[in-house]
Amino acid sequence: MKHCISLNEFSGEEIQHIVRLALRLKQNPGAFAGAFKGRALLMLFQKTSTRTRLSFEVGFGRLGGLVVVMNWESSNFAISPLEYEARYASRQTDLIMARLKHHADIRNLATHSEVPVINGCDDKYHPCQALADLLTIYEHAGTFQGQTLTYTGIHNNVSNSLGCALTSVGARFILVAPETNPAAEDPELMEKLSATGLMERTLDLKAAAARSNWVYTDTWVDMEFYQDPAYQEEKQRRIALMTPFQLNAKNLAGSQARIMHDMPVHPGFEISEELVNDPRSVIFQQADNRLYAQQALMMVLLGIDG
Repeated sequence: MKHCISLNEFSGEEIQHIVRLALRLKQNPGAFAGAFKGRALLMLFQKTSTRTRLSFEVGFGRLGGLVVVMNWESSNFAISPLEYEARYASRQTDLIMARLKHHADIRNLATHSEVPVINGCDDKYHPCQALADLLTIYEHAGTFQGQTLTYTGIHNNVSNSLGCALTSVGARFILVAPETNPAAEDPELMEKLSATGLMERTLDLKAAAARSNWVYTDTWVDMEFYQDPAYQEEKQRRIALMTPFQLNAKNLAGSQARIMHDMPVHPGFEISEELVNDPRSVIFQQADNRLYAQQALMMVLLGIDG
């Protein structure tokens, strides 16, 4: 039984297979109708969500499956040892997708689950987003070879999974990140990515963007802290630090790269509003592709390989 916790569980060939299957699902969804009939998916949320909930719930349901949505705080996961709840919940379902605050809890859930667990996002990794990003790149380029993506922003769960995904399929990854979220620090992952020869780090965003096919950014403040009054001083510090690394026309001068963002977007902060709807933007295509990438991932984990 395989889980999807960080994408480190998959080889480059397996990741490319998921991407190609996702594209087939997108191009010919009727060919897979009923693939999840008689199957049940538990979605467990500790963090707020728009794209994760919609894409998993609609994606699983469209292929004939039953979806159960459970809020962490209104369930017994909040008051009982996680391993006990995991053992029970996994006996009632065929898959568990969990969007939790802490990576250690995802690991613990997977350890005690009797069915595959999918990390729907935690403070260290966001593998489902990275799969949708690869699908978006593949749709446009038809290959990963020769593709270079620059990520600008806070080094976080998204950039960790992006780096893992891109280097696994032979694409180059340029990380422009003057600061790292403490929870996302992963020296072992960084060592692995560096060893591929496909990752580099720089603080020269304009130069990196000029030699990239794709430029990507993410929020400077994690969603659970964005409106928190106690976090406002840190929020302002980050804005001051990160403003020179904003995706905007000045930093993209001389670059023809397509523009990516995993959403939710905060226009005027990590990206200028004009670039959200720029002709080079594929932001909403990325969001749409969450559904197909996750359908493909679930099919592979359930052994329903189209």
